[in-house]
Amino acid sequence: MKSIVVLAVGLLACVNSFAHIVSGSGLLHPISGIDHLLAMVAVGAYSVQLGGRAVYIVPLSFLIAMLAGGIVGFEQYILFYTELGIVLSVVLLGVAIGLRERVSILLAVVGVGIFGVCHGYAHGAELPFDENQHSYAAGFMFTTSCLHLIGAFGADIIQKRFSKGNKVLQGLGFATALVGVGLIFQLG
Repeated sequence: MKSIVVLAVGLLACVNSFAHIVSGSGLLHPISGIDHLLAMVAVGAYSVQLGGRAVYIVPLSFLIAMLAGGIVGFEQYILFYTELGIVLSVVLLGVAIGLRERVSILLAVVGVGIFGVCHGYAHGAELPFDENQHSYAAGFMFTTSCLHLIGAFGADIIQKRFSKGNKVLQGLGFATALVGVGLIFQLG
């Protein structure tokens, strides 16, 4: 329990201090929708399940791809099926966590990279008219990094602190996938 409290206080302190440097909705965009929130936390959790170098390589690949997608969105290029890609990221990451699917780091990087482009495009395309692109991008990159950390630390704590931690994490993965399936029906 102490670990969770320390993590929460630390992240809140980071967000509060960073908010003074980078203002605007870029910080808030990744937490403005359950689809973004769940996918970004799931990336961190899944990277811990994969273990080893995947713990930092997988989230980093998501961030890099998300920035690239954000730039495409800023330029108002049309990227088809991004909403579907976002929702599928929730479903597929949830299923991967639920099944404890072990894939190569390369496959994980490519998969989360595709999802990152979709999420980044949505962030970039929704840039408020009066907002600076650089501070907006810094904001959504920072918040996404925090969400990855929450997922990673959360998964690590669940696996180590609970007697059936792996089963709990798998259940959370399947619950995430179910939310994603529900989101598919809202795409219409």
